[in-house]
Parts: sequence; structure tokens; C-alpha cells
Amino acid sequence: MGSRYGGLKQLDPVGPSGEVILDYSVYDSIRAGFGKVVFVIRRDIEEAFKQQVGSKYEHRLPVEYAFQELGDVPEGFSVPEGRMKPWGTVHAMLAAREVVKEPFGAINADDFYGPGSFRLLAEALQNREVDSSEYVLVAYPLKNTVSPHGTVSRGVCEVSGEGQLVSVEECHEIHPVVEGIQLSCGSGVEVVEGSQLVSMNTWGFTPRFFEQGMDGFTAFLQDVPDPLKSEYYIPSLVQELIDRGEGRVEVIPSGESWLGVTYPEDKAAVQEGLRKLVAQGVYPASLWG
Repeated sequence: MGSRYGGLKQLDPVGPSGEVILDYSVYDSIRAGFGKVVFVIRRDIEEAFKQQVGSKYEHRLPVEYAFQELGDVPEGFSVPEGRMKPWGTVHAMLAAREVVKEPFGAINADDFYGPGSFRLLAEALQNREVDSSEYVLVAYPLKNTVSPHGTVSRGVCEVSGEGQLVSVEECHEIHPVVEGIQLSCGSGVEVVEGSQLVSMNTWGFTPRFFEQGMDGFTAFLQDVPDPLKSEYYIPSLVQELIDRGEGRVEVIPSGESWLGVTYPEDKAAVQEGLRKLVAQGVYPASLWG
């Protein structure tokens, strides 16, 4: 919904030829070797989204649409009276369970991840069996993901010596300070230098994850903390799978520059970053021209 941004930031032009951030993600995905794109959207923006975004790709690769709907809950459950918001990112991904039958990447529509991140994701998923529970996270240094215009939340990763995800902890109120970067996690407020790897929701999964997601979502609904507001997030499900030994996640550090628009003031920095990448020849001035 873009409450902090003040509008539907997924459809806000930022590229030199009117591209939205998602255009760059699709362009980079195609170059990396992904063979299909699935958009998880709300039904009320379907027409505008297809016209402004989806129509650009339909002659380039298969395009599917899935709809995150509040009433899409497991059998035996109903939507609590007064609940208005969807159930979180696991719920959003489950919306695509009927149209995704292959290993896949899952990203945010309003984050710029860089072409190298998609190549890393594609290489890691290559030849992955559809029932494998070996997953992938392309992670970024914390210092590369903050905004000078307000606080952000990030999933801070603990990684084993073998490069496996041990834990991912959601930290909040993250912002630059003179000494480094301040953040608030379960252990309290601290200042760090910023090399810690964080999740920006650049995940690689297999269809097995949908089964695990439905099981996890069902358990979440059985004991939902706040029936009107609680949401079930991908990092929470991933942590549950790791803790139970039902999934492993390889963490691959990305050297790419992350760009995102959490606040309206972030837009100018994203536009400048994209202009520089065009000048360097990373992207054409018009992606689809």
C-alpha cells in the first residue's frame, strides 16, 4: 500500500524513460535466465497494473497473475470480523501456488536488487529439484540498505561458517548515526558498523515451500496473536523450518547496490542511481524501447 511513501510506489516511474523499479527486476531476471514472471497483486489494481506494467513483458516471456485475497485461508478457518489487511508475505506467496511449479525467485516489487543478484539467484536454483528443501537467500550488507530520510526495518542474518542461514531477526528503527548504524532488535538498541548481512527478500525457493508455507500458515492461524493485525512473514516461516531441521538456506552475499523507495524523498536517489547505471552501460536508456 506504500503507507510511508504516500502512494502505490510499485507504479511510480523512476527510470529515464518512465520505467518503474519492477521493470529493472524483470529485465534482470530475463537476462539471468528466468523463464516466467508471476505478479502477486491486489484485484483492485489488476487493470492498471496490467496496462502499465504487465503488458510490457507479455511478448517477451510467459506472464501470470496471482491475487492475494483476504479470504484465501485454509479450510476450517474464516476471516475475523473487522480484519481488513492481508496476512503477510507468506500469504502473498501462497497466492501463486497454482501457477508456480518450478524453482523460483521471490522478491519485492519496490526494491532494486541489481543484475548480479539475479544471476546469483538463477545460478543457485539451476538444476534444483522441485521437492528440494534447500533454499537460497541473496543478502546485502546492512550499510547498503538504509535510508537517510527515515527509519527502516531489516532482517539481520546470522550465517554459519559454511554459509548457511542460522537465524534471521527482524530489527527495526534502523538509521544512520555518526558512529555507524543504529538498530533496535530483541536484545535492545545498539550501534553497529554495518557489515552485517540482511535479508531484502531476495529468496530462492522450490514448490516444496508452498506445502511448508500452507502448514505454517495454518499453525499461525490456530494461534494468531492479533486476529485483526498480525501478519505471517517469510523470514518467520524460514526460521521455523531451520529450527525444525526441515529446510536449509544458503546465504549468498551480493556486491550489488540496493536501491529502494521507503519514503518519498528516496525517489531522487533511486533516479540518480539508475541514471548512473545507464551511463555505465549496465542498462539501456529505454529498457523496452
